[in-house]
Amino acid sequence: MIGLTTEVTHKIYTMCMIQDGTKVLLLNRPDKKGFPGYIAPGGKVEFPESIVNGAIREVKEETGLTVTEIVFKGIDEFCDPSKGLRYMVFNYLATASEGELLENPPEGELLWVDMEEALDLPMQDWFKQRFPLFFAPGTFEVSQVWIQDTNETLEATVKNYGV
Repeated sequence: MIGLTTEVTHKIYTMCMIQDGTKVLLLNRPDKKGFPGYIAPGGKVEFPESIVNGAIREVKEETGLTVTEIVFKGIDEFCDPSKGLRYMVFNYLATASEGELLENPPEGELLWVDMEEALDLPMQDWFKQRFPLFFAPGTFEVSQVWIQDTNETLEATVKNYGV
């Protein structure tokens, strides 16, 4: 294995799937924003805000909607031992929100899409794999140890709790 560093940097992010009946709200991120394709709203948790409040804030900033019902669904983590990086994404499902969608959203075009058709949209492979986990019973944990520079996965774990 590549040499491990003793110093670790933690980066904490959120993602919040917004569901309204059989539809979900996705944003189409352009290439220039990174992670291009359709994805749920989310972003960096600001210190010292709580993780759930970070998710609610990110939804508001990226969509204009205020989440009124939200539940924790699981965590994704990506660890790069060569860089001492642990990148953690706390995932939520919002089943109620209020407000109007932004006319000019900052992260990309917003689209309400039927859940059955969502996976037909262009999206990152990692998001496509996690999409069903937002709607499965219980919570999930996805962990990958990988080397970012070579895109080599050394270890991967996927757990679903409470199924």
